[in-house]
Amino acid sequence: MTELSKTGAAVGEPTATAGKAPEAFLEVRDLKVHFPTDDGVVKSVDGLSFSLEKGRTLAIVGESGSGKSVTSQAIMGLHRLGTRGKNVRMSGEIWLDGQELVSASPDEVRKLRGREMAMIFQDPLSAMHPYYKVGDQIVEAYRVHHKVSKKVARARAIEMLDRVGIPEPAKRADGYPHEFSGGMRQRAMIAMALVNNPELLIADEPTTALDVTVQAQILDLIRDLQKEFGSAVIMITHDLGVVAEIADDVLVMYGGRCVERGAAGEVFEQPQHPYTWGLLGSMPRIDRETSERLIPVKGSPPSLINVPSGCAFHPRCPYADIPKGNVTRTVRPELEQVSTGHWSACHLSAEDRQRIWTEEIAPKL
Repeated sequence: MTELSKTGAAVGEPTATAGKAPEAFLEVRDLKVHFPTDDGVVKSVDGLSFSLEKGRTLAIVGESGSGKSVTSQAIMGLHRLGTRGKNVRMSGEIWLDGQELVSASPDEVRKLRGREMAMIFQDPLSAMHPYYKVGDQIVEAYRVHHKVSKKVARARAIEMLDRVGIPEPAKRADGYPHEFSGGMRQRAMIAMALVNNPELLIADEPTTALDVTVQAQILDLIRDLQKEFGSAVIMITHDLGVVAEIADDVLVMYGGRCVERGAAGEVFEQPQHPYTWGLLGSMPRIDRETSERLIPVKGSPPSLINVPSGCAFHPRCPYADIPKGNVTRTVRPELEQVSTGHWSACHLSAEDRQRIWTEEIAPKL
C-alpha cells in the first residue's frame, strides 16, 4: 500500500506549497464548500484537489449531489453572489493562472469571469435572459471586458454565432432565446462563453437535455473550439459516454470528495474504485446483448449533511466487508497512487481490487 504523507496525499504525488502559485494553469487545493442550514451543514465539497493544464479536458463525473456543479460554481465565484454569499463557507485555494480566487475580492473574480474563465450552463433557456435578444446578450458580455462600440461588439457577436454553426447569424442575433431550438440555444450559450477567448471553459452538463445527434454536434464543437483557442476545459457530467468521447482525464466524485482520478483511458480500462465499477456497469453499451440487464449501483447517494463515517461509499459497496477490522466504517480512505498518474481512495488491497475487477466486474461490462 502506498505510503501517505501527513497531508493525506500519497508520497511521491506532486503537491504545491500552500499559498504558493502552482505551475498548472488551474489548481484546486483542498477545496471545501459548506452550506449551513437549519438541518445541519451541507458539505457539498469536502476537501477536493486537482490540477488542469491548458489544452486538456478534465471530466468530473458522479451522481447528482456528488458535488460536481458546486465545484464548478466555486471556481467561477458564483457562490459569493447576492444573498447566497452570506450562506456559504469556502476554504482551500483555487489558483487560476497564478491568481488565487478563494481569497480574492468579488470584484477581482468578476473581472476574470467571462475573460479568463467562462461557463456553459446545463439549461441555456434559464441561463440566458428571456427579455433580451441573443445578440445583445453576447454584445454585453463582450463590452464588459472590451472598450469598443456597440457596432464593433455586434460584429464580434455575429462572428461568434457563425463560428458555432448557427445559420444566418446576423438574423438570428436579433432573435430571443425562446425562438431558438435546444441545440441552437446551447450553441448561442457557447458563443457567449467564448466571445472573450477565455483560457478556462467549464461546461456543466452541456448535452443533458439534447437529443443524441445534437449531443455529438455540441461535443465536436467544444473539442474543435478548444483546439482553436487552446483552452483548458472542465466537463461536468454523469454521462460516461460523453467522458469517453471528449476527456483526457477523469475525476470521479462521491459524497463531496474525489474517490478516483487519472487518465481517461486508464480509468476506463483499469478502474480502481468500486463506485467507478458501478458507474461503468450502469452505462448502456451498444455492443451488449439486449437481453443483458444494466447493473445499477444499489442504494441512494449519501446525505451531504450526514455523510457516512469511514468510506462514504461503504453502505452501498458490496465489498465493504473484505478489509479487516471494520476499517471501511471507521477510517476515511485517502487518495493513493495505484499506477503512474492514477489515484484511488479505497480500503481494498491492490490484490483484492485486481481480483474483483478481473473475475467479477470486467466480464460483465
